[in-house]
Amino acid sequence: MTLYTGKGDDGTTKTFGCNQRISKSSNVTEALGALDEINSFLGLIKVKTVGGSVKMEILGDGFDKIANNIQQNLFIIQAEVAGSDMTIAEEKLRECENYANEGEKILPPIKNFFISGGTEMAVLCDISRTMARRAERRVIAIVDEGDESRAIGKWTLAYLNRLSSLLYVMARLANHFNGLSEDAPTYK
Repeated sequence: MTLYTGKGDDGTTKTFGCNQRISKSSNVTEALGALDEINSFLGLIKVKTVGGSVKMEILGDGFDKIANNIQQNLFIIQAEVAGSDMTIAEEKLRECENYANEGEKILPPIKNFFISGGTEMAVLCDISRTMARRAERRVIAIVDEGDESRAIGKWTLAYLNRLSSLLYVMARLANHFNGLSEDAPTYK
């Protein structure tokens, strides 16, 4: 058995529960691709966290565990976008909010925007944040189409919105835990 089928060579694909093929450039496949990108990139955060010399955690959970939880949730959202009846539960949204809120309590208050940088982990979290925003926009495009066969659950968009906030907090924490100050833009 081969890994590929060749059925998508014409630029189409099938999703869960759908008998017809859709374009690989459709809003659905764009959203699935964006969710897959961030999910894969979070794997890098997990790998880079393990064995680090600085303990990076929120509520006793290391960044690797938090990243893994996010990945699990993104698989649920991917299934939902593909047409499954799976959807993110409110408890997953609240967990994401709790991590973000508790992480923010550790940090100095935000007074301005910050230039991405500092530690490698901070940059990885920042890149993940921008990927989360792209995935959110792609899922919103599906909602905007109004296709009732692709209904997005009550908590999914809120989860994707909070996810970028959590990743922003994690980026700031990565620098904070390593004793680095944040660099604000000069606008000069």
